[in-house]
Amino acid sequence: MNSIAEAQNEVCQKFGADFLRCDDWLKVGISRNFDPHRYPINGLRHPPEGDTTGWYIWSGDRFSQDDDFFVPSHAAHLRDSCPMILKYLGLAPGWRFLLAPGWEDVWFDASLLNID
Repeated sequence: MNSIAEAQNEVCQKFGADFLRCDDWLKVGISRNFDPHRYPINGLRHPPEGDTTGWYIWSGDRFSQDDDFFVPSHAAHLRDSCPMILKYLGLAPGWRFLLAPGWEDVWFDASLLNID
């Protein structure tokens, strides 16, 4: 395992979550207004489909269900734009995180598994 996958596995063990690798070539949904310096940084993971990870990531308090709120981006781009969240991307579908300076909240949300 590489160091990012090891860090992801450690986070999963810490929170009692299953590990599901987030490959760099797969896509995440990232909000159009994402700013890695605007907190909190939020992430939630639906079950992956096709070439996606199931991850949706946004910054700030505003979440929108508008069709154009999220845009696809390869997970590899997060290595440069927001490396602090990489260790959370191994959390299995149904998991969420909320991060801010000095704050880490990670929890399971079963409703994320039902995406009809």
